[in-house]
Amino acid sequence: MEEKSAHKQLLLKRIAELEKKQLWHLDVEDDPETYPLMPDQIDYLNEKLINKIKNRIANRLGTRFFDKMIQNKQLIIKEVRGIENFTAVSGGKIVTCNHFSVGDNYAVWKALEPHMNGKLLYKVIREGNYTNPPKPFGLFMRHCNTLPLSSQMSTMKKFMKAVKTLLSRGETILIYPEQSMWWNYRKPKPMQEGAFSLAVLNNAPIIPIFITMEDSDIPDGDGFFVQEYTLHILPALYPDTALPRKEAINTMRTQNYEAWVRTYEDFYHKPLVYGDTDETS
Repeated sequence: MEEKSAHKQLLLKRIAELEKKQLWHLDVEDDPETYPLMPDQIDYLNEKLINKIKNRIANRLGTRFFDKMIQNKQLIIKEVRGIENFTAVSGGKIVTCNHFSVGDNYAVWKALEPHMNGKLLYKVIREGNYTNPPKPFGLFMRHCNTLPLSSQMSTMKKFMKAVKTLLSRGETILIYPEQSMWWNYRKPKPMQEGAFSLAVLNNAPIIPIFITMEDSDIPDGDGFFVQEYTLHILPALYPDTALPRKEAINTMRTQNYEAWVRTYEDFYHKPLVYGDTDETS
């Protein structure tokens, strides 16, 4: 086993600090500088021919890239549980998932793809991952069916319209409600309200997915073990149309968080306690 990477050890230290301060929405990585995404810079639905072509190329390259990771055991999907909770829901839906790796969205795609009847998985991403994407993922971030958020209200109007269109035509949208990515962090984090606001606004169901991890016996090159993923696809949550909008959003957010917590505690056989940071490989 190699000596542990100084960078990864620094990430673990930052995770411990952010957890202690309950700054759940902050990333532990140093995000690249970015600039505002303007409405003329984004074609959310790939309506232009050039973007349709780039979308097809990017998806092929992305599939090849991540399938090679799976082949080389750099990304290990051990088990998928509860796929019936996904297939039981027809029409447009939002999928929520915990975020801890650049590959976790591909794990979600691999679990759902055989049951999507040829449809694709759309991913909501942060503004900076589109305007100044991290290398080597630029092509994937911009053209693999991503839905970037924006600090510009005019762009967000296009975003909201695109989400409504996608859900109305029966597509699946992946959102990371924690907002941040903490490397190999096993606990569920409290969530922002964005995913649930979109669900209530569009009267769309949410299907929570929580990914648990176990150490494999394969070193990852940084002195840690590659994680084996188990994807837990949980029963759908539906907006309560009888509640005021804000209350309906908070109800869905609480239900999603509680479902993740139950899954965490059942899988790891221990209660969820923040402050105990011995949660990564």
